[in-house]
Amino acid sequence: MLQGTGSDVGKSVLTAALCRIARRQGLSVAPFKPQNMSNNAAACPGGGEIGRAQALQARAAGLELHTDMNPVLLKPQTDRASQLVVHGKALRAMEAADYMASRDQLMGAVMESFDRLAEKHDLIIVEGAGSPAETNLRARDIANMGFARRAGVPVCLIGDIEKGGVIASIVGTRTVIDRKDAAMIRAFLVNKFRGDPSLFEDGVREIERRTKWPCLGVIPWLPATAKLPAEDAVVLGTPSTQSGKTLKIAAPMFSRMANFDDADPLKLEPGVEFEWTRPGQPIPRDADVVILFGTKSTLGELAFMRAQGWDHDILAHARAGGRVLGICGGYQMLGQSITDPHGVDGEPGEALGLGLLDVETTMTRHKDVRPVSNAQTFIGSTTSGYVIHVGRTNGPDTDRPFATLEGERDGARNGNGRVMGTYFHGAFANNEFRRDWLEHVGHSGRSTLDYDAAVDGALDDLADGVEASVDVEALLNLAEPVGWRRDKT
Repeated sequence: MLQGTGSDVGKSVLTAALCRIARRQGLSVAPFKPQNMSNNAAACPGGGEIGRAQALQARAAGLELHTDMNPVLLKPQTDRASQLVVHGKALRAMEAADYMASRDQLMGAVMESFDRLAEKHDLIIVEGAGSPAETNLRARDIANMGFARRAGVPVCLIGDIEKGGVIASIVGTRTVIDRKDAAMIRAFLVNKFRGDPSLFEDGVREIERRTKWPCLGVIPWLPATAKLPAEDAVVLGTPSTQSGKTLKIAAPMFSRMANFDDADPLKLEPGVEFEWTRPGQPIPRDADVVILFGTKSTLGELAFMRAQGWDHDILAHARAGGRVLGICGGYQMLGQSITDPHGVDGEPGEALGLGLLDVETTMTRHKDVRPVSNAQTFIGSTTSGYVIHVGRTNGPDTDRPFATLEGERDGARNGNGRVMGTYFHGAFANNEFRRDWLEHVGHSGRSTLDYDAAVDGALDDLADGVEASVDVEALLNLAEPVGWRRDKT
């Protein structure tokens, strides 16, 4: 199990790297994260949803997605409440305090999934959440040491040297956690080192002396990570400018964005400049296309958008002939109105949309979660992806759908075709559709990007970088047979 001294220390990408390395060694390996908190989710072929990070890790392992890889998923809706997803199915929205008080009741679901995976695979690489040093959360923990102790899974602790204070963060973790929890940690890794790693040899020795844990590697900053889908919105914001820019795409950075990895293929596309617009900043006037990505709370995001003044920017952009695309929650915001009488997507209420599409959305209790393949788009090319949304959208503009699948219409386009919306996620990962869409919205170049090959290449490069800097044999040899000393309490 990989645990971290904090969030965003690289647990997700290192889990993916180890999955790829183990697969290359001929092992049947699967990723597992007991509890994840993210609005970036993926639809599983058998139904249900898991975190996008586990989807990437499954890809690295050469596996089809399964809900057992992430049995508990929390999708934040408001500052105090999240939707609880167990074994891929959305159950209810819970206040943070209520969830904290009931987490131990979910350990059974976590162990069921872990045991099923362990029956099918040679090796499980487990990713923790946050940090075991958050001792205030330890009593009912299912994400870090609570799970490690219950399942008998040895731990490797990861520290992020880029943040600074890595010696204190690793040694401090050893100091504050329980003695039995500390006994589960067998080694540590230092991640994201820039420069000559020999300059940190004294630091490694200091950590080893104080913790009695061996260091199995100092991992450099690996450029391949920039080509992989990002799970957390906090890492967004760096503009992506490819050589010979012919098209500029801008996207407002919402407060509760979901599935923003829809942007990743566009960010890698030659000739495309992709820019996230941070809160408090105007949407660039020279943007050719504005994309509104998904959100876990459409009504909340509408209010957030108006507080930034982005509604005026988007309306002015559309009036000037600019193109606008809304995906999922972004599609709903482009309509005339959104009504959520039961609060299934956040707080109950209703609000006027931007009015750029003649459609109306009513939130429903049913959540549509499924993969989609071979959908015929309005351009003529087909695409595949998935849907994860609540709500039904109807109105005259749905007579001009974004796509159709087996006679079922998806999305809408306005009369001049410059404003469009869809519930499809992942469509841009399809090379043919992305090429045709870019040409449709004014890209003068010809796309040569093979996105799937780029992601697989990045996973291989990531695995190569980890293998070169980590004692992988020693790390994988930390693994123990399942149930070797489970803590039944």
